[in-house]
Formats: sequence, C-alpha cells, structure tokens
Amino acid sequence: MRNVAKLVVVTLFVMLLGTLTAEAQVSVSIGIDLPAFPRLEVVPNYPVYYAPSVRANYFFYDGLFWDFNVEDGYWYSSSWYNGPWVFVEPVYVPQVILVIPYRYYRVRPRYWSGWDYDRPPRWGNHWGPQWESSRRDWDRWDRTRTYVAAPLPVYQKKYDKNHYPAPSQQITIRNERYRYEPKDDYVRQRQTTILERQSQGGESARDKAERVVKGPEPKEKTQRQDNLQPQEKGQRQTKSQPQEKGQSQDKSQQEKSPRQEKAQPQEKYQEKGQSQDKSKPQEKKALREDKGQFQDKGQQDKGQEKGQRQEKGQSQEKGQNQEKGQRQEKGQEKGT
Repeated sequence: MRNVAKLVVVTLFVMLLGTLTAEAQVSVSIGIDLPAFPRLEVVPNYPVYYAPSVRANYFFYDGLFWDFNVEDGYWYSSSWYNGPWVFVEPVYVPQVILVIPYRYYRVRPRYWSGWDYDRPPRWGNHWGPQWESSRRDWDRWDRTRTYVAAPLPVYQKKYDKNHYPAPSQQITIRNERYRYEPKDDYVRQRQTTILERQSQGGESARDKAERVVKGPEPKEKTQRQDNLQPQEKGQRQTKSQPQEKGQSQDKSQQEKSPRQEKAQPQEKYQEKGQSQDKSKPQEKKALREDKGQFQDKGQQDKGQEKGQRQEKGQSQEKGQNQEKGQRQEKGQEKGT
C-alpha cells in the first residue's frame, strides 16, 4: 500500500509540475504560436535574420531568437523558435537589434506613429532619457562593413508544434546540437540568464515601457497630419489635372471631327482648282518657250542657208573671173 501511495503522490507531482510549466510557458508566449520552424531571411547589411511570414517583430541574432512585444514595449529572447520567452532589460538589448530599420517590424505599434521606415525606432523616446544616457551612440552603425550572421539552429526544424520539447529538454538538446558561441558582448552577458529562465518556463516583464503608457506625443500626431495634408492635396491635384486635360482633349476632338469632315471636301475642291489654275499658266508658258525655241531655230537655219548661198555665189563668181582672165591671157598670146 505504501508503494502504491508513493506512486500516486509522484504521479500527481509530475502532473502538477507539467501544469505549472505549461502555464508559465503560456504566460510568456507574447502571442507567438508557430506551427513549425519559420522561414528566415537576412536583413541587408545586418548580421540579423527576420521572418517575413510571421506576424510579429521576430528576429534571430547571435544564436538567439528575439522578439519585440508591442503590448508592453520590451524585447524578449529564447534559444528556441517558439519559446518560452524571457524578458530582456532594455539596457542589455544588443545594439544590432536596436538599429534594425523600422520597415522590418511586421507589427508596428500605434505609439510609434509617424516614424521613418528606413531608420531604427527612436529608442531614446521609447525608453526615456535615462536609458539613452546609459546607451550613448546606440544608433551609430557602420553599414559599409561586411557582417557574418550566426548559423541558424536548423536542428529545430524536425520539432514541429506537435513534437515541441519541454523547456527543460530544450536546453539539453541545444547543448548537444548547437555548438555556436556568441560574439556580441551583451549576448554573452545575458545568455546564461536567458537559458536558465527559459528552462523554468520563461519570464515576462513586470511593467510596461514609458512610451506604451503615454502613447504618441501630440506633436507627432500634428506633424503627421500636416505632412499628409499637402501630400494628399497634391495627389488629388495631380489626379484631377490629367482627367480634366483628357476630358478637354476628348471634347475638342469631338468638336473638331464634324468640322474636319465638312472641311475636307471643300479643301479637296480648292486644292483641285488651285492645281488646275496653277497648271494652266505653266502649260501656256511652256508652249511659248517651245514656240520661241522653234522660231529661233528656224531663224538660225535660215541664216545658215543664206550664208551658204552667199559663199556659193562668191565662189562661182571667183571661178568665172579666173576662167575669163585665163582666156584673155591665152588670146593675147595667140595675137603675138
């Protein structure tokens, strides 16, 4: 009986421990419940991965998963893709995580409204001046350097949601399958604490960030409205101008088309009459030129014939005179 009683007590203790672990894991899940290992892509110019298909601010850096929880405004970390998650104090968040551009945040909080997508979030405004004084130059990041990202824990791909290990087993599996050592100083300082609290089911923040409580400042709201109004006005004007221009062009084309159709026959007749009027003087001029050429040619031919006749008459008279002179000379010789 004593053995049976001990067995019942041990069974109840194990069940109670499992229930407490599950409750602890749910309490720090921060809304992430993935069915399997997500698809990760490198953020350009950063040694960081992000998950485009995950509806969360979900990253992987230096051997750990990182997620920014919009509800309380803090960062959480875990060595496994689906948690449990451990709250990380703002002063220990790595610089690389802080300088990731805002456009890679899949869930953008309302209290960050109006912020630039190509720049990192304004963590000084989010956590206050005390934090900013402790993390000076946090936003100075050399984007021209070449950074090498840590290897992904691909061994976790065979552990889907239905075969996901318990928190206490996760650390053992990781130590056996993942030999990477972190390079970031902040990660090295907090990795042992993160893994220890993760094995216990995770840890959540006790309060909310200052920015979450206050919300966006009134200046940011008014500035955003002022920036949007001229843009919207310009867009409306640019949209209306082409439409009005196109409508006026269509109307003018419609008005011109019947006039053009009426004017086309008249223009044809006018062109035909003009061509005929122009051709008549040209033909008369050509006939006159041809007639003058024939007259000139006839006069030239007549002049040539006259000259030939004169030359022929002169040669005949010359020949006759020569013959007459020869006869006279012969008669004189006979008389002597």
